Amino acid sequence: MNFNLTDEQRLLQDSVRRFVEKDYDFEARTARLRSGEPCNSRHWATFAENGWLAAALPEAGGGLGGTIIETVLISGELGRGLVVEPYLGSAVLAAQTLAAAATPAQADALLPALADGSRRFALAYGEAPSRGLPEPVATRAEPVAGGGYTLHGTKTLVLGGCDADAFIVSAVVTDNTGASALCSLFLVPADTQGVQCVPLRLHDGSWAVEVVLDGAFVPADALLGDAGKAQDALAHGLTHGIAALCAELVGGMEKTIEITADYLKMRKQFGVPIGSFQALQHRMAEMAAELEIARSMLYALLESIENDDAGTLAGTVSQAKALIGRAARYVCGQGIQLHGGIGMTEEYTVGHYFKRAVVADVLFGNADLHEARNARALQATLGK
Repeated sequence: MNFNLTDEQRLLQDSVRRFVEKDYDFEARTARLRSGEPCNSRHWATFAENGWLAAALPEAGGGLGGTIIETVLISGELGRGLVVEPYLGSAVLAAQTLAAAATPAQADALLPALADGSRRFALAYGEAPSRGLPEPVATRAEPVAGGGYTLHGTKTLVLGGCDADAFIVSAVVTDNTGASALCSLFLVPADTQGVQCVPLRLHDGSWAVEVVLDGAFVPADALLGDAGKAQDALAHGLTHGIAALCAELVGGMEKTIEITADYLKMRKQFGVPIGSFQALQHRMAEMAAELEIARSMLYALLESIENDDAGTLAGTVSQAKALIGRAARYVCGQGIQLHGGIGMTEEYTVGHYFKRAVVADVLFGNADLHEARNARALQATLGK
């Protein structure tokens, strides 16, 4: 896989960085958090105008025909600025799942509105027992005489759900005998009767919702793609979502190291900058090493997405989620330690990168869960 960026990819990366530096500095972000607004419409319009929402969507669906590389470049820069707009939940997770699941007619009807920012969807797949993974699924879709389905269940930690027009809901279709079929995906408008959304403000200032489905009715054409074929689409969407989150954490680690290095040069003790102390230089070197290991793991994930079979890719996704998540908590935690007391204050930026790393560990399954998943796969392989 060629990791040298094209001119277009460099321009894309630069455009996101300019937005963060000009319109999303720490003071502007703090004001956004105090407003309590989950998604700023002006910023979302900027995302759309610059093509960031369309970058990795197929051209046939109104996108720019890019790949996971474009998603990672955008996410990395948004991570440097701790941007709280729901790019991950709406523009990556929901959009990629929809692109993988929808029929050609559904894609033609739905994807252009996501690409131009006029609509926002959210993927409602997680449930309390699944702990961020796509299975098990307890939500039920019961067929209705005359056509359509009624949905029953609760979805947790739905990213980008506060301002979503509709939810992509995973549910198991049950027949009249109560027997279950395989998991399917349904597009459920947010204003459907029987849909209740409970906003959840996360520790880092971003938002999610809990979606309660209490007999919500959807017509037959709300089924995305073929019945019982949700697994591959969910795997595709979650793979892109985890890659975007990992890139965001790498960007956050980069910025944490930059902020900390500047602070060590400025802060003086005994008349000299504390950055001249060898013990602190060693700590910075360890942080830089963890960053580069995490960056290499991200590259390995991108290579696996492009070249590996589904089984191998699933293992690499779990490795990346666990390793990069742990590295981010270490690097951002060390950033706080090297700042001393000021690093613990809400008014100083470095602690917010650690908060994002803590939340990121919970999303899509934590590090322990993914390591256990890989361990079970390895045991199964050795037992053959």
